[in-house]
Amino acid sequence: MAVALDPIMAIDLLPVMELPIVPLRTMVLFPHAALPMTLDRVGSSQAVAAAGEDGLLAVVTQAHPEADMPHGGDLYAVGTGAVVRQLTHGDETMAVLEGLERIAIVEVVQTRPYLRARVRRLASERQIIDPIYMAARANMLEAFAEMVQLSPVLPEELSLVARSIADDSALTDMISSALVEVAASTRQDILATLNVRRRMDKLLEVIARELQTLKLREKLRNEVQTKIADGQRELVLREQLKAIKKELGEDSSEDRQVIELRGKIERGELPDEARREATRELDRLGEMPPGAPEHSMIRGYVEWLAELPWNKTTAGEIDLFRAKQVLDEDHFDLVKVKDRILEFLAVQRLKKSPKGPLMCLVGPPGVGKTSIGRSVARATGREFVRISLGGVSDEAEIRGHRRTYIGSMPGQILRAIRRAGTSDPVFMLDEIDKLTHDIKGDPAAALLEVLDPEQNNAFRDHYLDLPFDLSRVMFIATANVLDTIPEPLRDRMEVIELAGYIEEDKIEIAKRYLVPKQVRENGLVLDADITFCDEALQELAHGHTHEAGVRRLEQVIASITRKRARQLAEGASGRLVVDRRAVSELLGPAKYRIESQVEERTQMPGVGVALAWTAHGGEVLYVECTKLGNGRGDLRLTGQLGDVMQESAHTAVSWVRAHAARYGIEEDVFKKYDLHIHLPAGSVPKDGPSAGVVMVTALVSLLTERPMRPHTAMTGEITLSGVLLPIGGIKEKVLAARRSGISRVIIPHDNEPMLVDEVPDHLRGDIEILYAQTLTQALDLA
Repeated sequence: MAVALDPIMAIDLLPVMELPIVPLRTMVLFPHAALPMTLDRVGSSQAVAAAGEDGLLAVVTQAHPEADMPHGGDLYAVGTGAVVRQLTHGDETMAVLEGLERIAIVEVVQTRPYLRARVRRLASERQIIDPIYMAARANMLEAFAEMVQLSPVLPEELSLVARSIADDSALTDMISSALVEVAASTRQDILATLNVRRRMDKLLEVIARELQTLKLREKLRNEVQTKIADGQRELVLREQLKAIKKELGEDSSEDRQVIELRGKIERGELPDEARREATRELDRLGEMPPGAPEHSMIRGYVEWLAELPWNKTTAGEIDLFRAKQVLDEDHFDLVKVKDRILEFLAVQRLKKSPKGPLMCLVGPPGVGKTSIGRSVARATGREFVRISLGGVSDEAEIRGHRRTYIGSMPGQILRAIRRAGTSDPVFMLDEIDKLTHDIKGDPAAALLEVLDPEQNNAFRDHYLDLPFDLSRVMFIATANVLDTIPEPLRDRMEVIELAGYIEEDKIEIAKRYLVPKQVRENGLVLDADITFCDEALQELAHGHTHEAGVRRLEQVIASITRKRARQLAEGASGRLVVDRRAVSELLGPAKYRIESQVEERTQMPGVGVALAWTAHGGEVLYVECTKLGNGRGDLRLTGQLGDVMQESAHTAVSWVRAHAARYGIEEDVFKKYDLHIHLPAGSVPKDGPSAGVVMVTALVSLLTERPMRPHTAMTGEITLSGVLLPIGGIKEKVLAARRSGISRVIIPHDNEPMLVDEVPDHLRGDIEILYAQTLTQALDLA
């Protein structure tokens, strides 16, 4: 946009002239100033050629600098009449233009092949010289002198030249032409200002802004130079100190560090490639001043190379009898798990090879997955290290960060190996099912290289950028569920499932392990300060915990021992015998009495008991059905049911409706009433097909007004044809039924082999297990 002109007095207007126009993109030519320029546009070179050397032309700045072939609307209204002082032809045409005076474009008369316009000359307005005017002139000169002093591009004599100019209009034009770093629009505004006093005010404002920028640059430049000078001084002093110590026969601390690291590298059992890299980096470190930015990075890298256990091992000959003894000492029951671990160790002993499948222990929390890893390490004489993968979403947590990043370090794998001090520890990857991924990469994909026996003998961490042999490491993973483990990772693992414990097992574990451990950790002496009766342990396992594992049981035992420790600290004496009554006094009334809940809640028609499997083990679920009058046969489902469970509910309603006559149910019930199926604990999401048989049973119970048999639970997937399909998690579900006081369990007939294989004989003897192939058989048994 063109800048508005000051009012021009009629007496200043001179005759109109027609001149060629040279447009400028980002420069502004002022009167009394010279402008060397390259004529790289055809229109500009032809305009200068038309004017000829010592010829007149108009130089005008473009309001739209992006226009390559500007027309009249792309130019500002005010420019400068100029004369061509020098014209040079060569590879490029060069011209030197000298500004004469301001001009205003009256009319553009030609646009091709170059711009030509009628212009009129503009004269500056006459000024009244008064003290205020002189003060403004002095302020402008003083500010310009300061700017010249601070500017790295303006010559110092420029301020003297400015003071020698008597004509104020020429003075402001000279100063304006020196403001080469100011925006073209701002300089054009000054050019278009004909009132000299107003021109001074605008110049003073522009110079003030430039001074602020120059002072800030000067401050930053001084700070940088000070830092450089200090660093250079420190470097010189350190070199002098180094030379002095060398003359005295003393080594500096830096030299000692390099010598110490070199000794570690020479004594260590590094592979050839790692040794060459360490030596090369040590040579760089010895030549580098301690204050250099890379000094600490290189030293840290070499320390990692020196301290990693490249070929150090601790595992000796595997003693299976010793291993079995250790496993039996540390864990009660878990016969199948122990057998599989011993089979694994037997293969290792016969093959004399470290390669083998990765074991993955899957089970609910608190069943001893992590402690099994410690026992395997003790049984094999290896070190034990553990990392938790829960919530890990960055691939660099596994592979490490590249050394170019500040604060980089190896990934968790090599950090744990360094912590173990050997290259063949038992390495536990805890909570492998809780890995996540985001834009930083997929850590599960990075684990493939770590766990694959075919490629982990040359695992390359991003930080070391050297191959490290992980094939001697015995990896053991743990998980609560298998569903969330990526398929390629799951294929490389041999899954060993750990189900929950029955009440008798929990009591035995408490007697053998938990009670002695908590008594010892809380500063007590067993049988001298405190004794736990069997009935107390039974009450704790039955009434104060409800879990598949024993973690909560250990917590309540620890609570009792802490209370006893406080009593002794406050002056009590003697031995505390913890029986059922003492448990009630110390912990309050029992929190769980599930068997009474089952009996009470299943007395009314429309309620059934389902057995479910979760990451925390087996659970008991209730299915409640009711019918609503004045309905239209709609089905309402509540309790945060997943898609699969909702489909099971619709299948159950369809089957009951198709077989309504068999059970004496009137057909119009499904037209006059709405059915509502609810699974309590509405805040907990539920899904899976195994509650289908219970939904059918609860609906038939509701519509026939006959309650189910007491203490009966069931599980199984249903089809529209009435077939009962097998499901998983049988052992966990039977354990949950036993914990809840259920005496009868109905399961699909096809699950019988799995039940015989997974559920111990004594557990099957405590519960009446009934098999059904069809829904009709299940209803007859229920």
